[in-house]
Amino acid sequence: MTITVTDDIQRMLPLRVRRQAGIKAGDQLEVRASGGIVTLIPKLPPANDEYTPEQRRIVDARLAKADKDIRMGRTYGPFNSAGEMIASMKSELKKRAAAKKPKRSR
Repeated sequence: MTITVTDDIQRMLPLRVRRQAGIKAGDQLEVRASGGIVTLIPKLPPANDEYTPEQRRIVDARLAKADKDIRMGRTYGPFNSAGEMIASMKSELKKRAAAKKPKRSR
């Protein structure tokens, strides 16, 4: 049997249990009972979209920002090896650290 978590069901489960299990209002749970034991199993989202609408908006916004960075030339590489990439990253970190360092007055 499948149920949808409502306010009534939320009151039956202690808050600590709901938090640990990640159960919130609107979630679908499969309920199984066997030998006096009740098991609640979260129903997974459909395979066609594993993200909630809010998560999808965040992912799409980050992808759009990455596309803009690429179009604007804000990229690194290409690298011929992992060693080249690591050297580039270390160099970039040194530049950023130097830019943040306050100048000492005499």
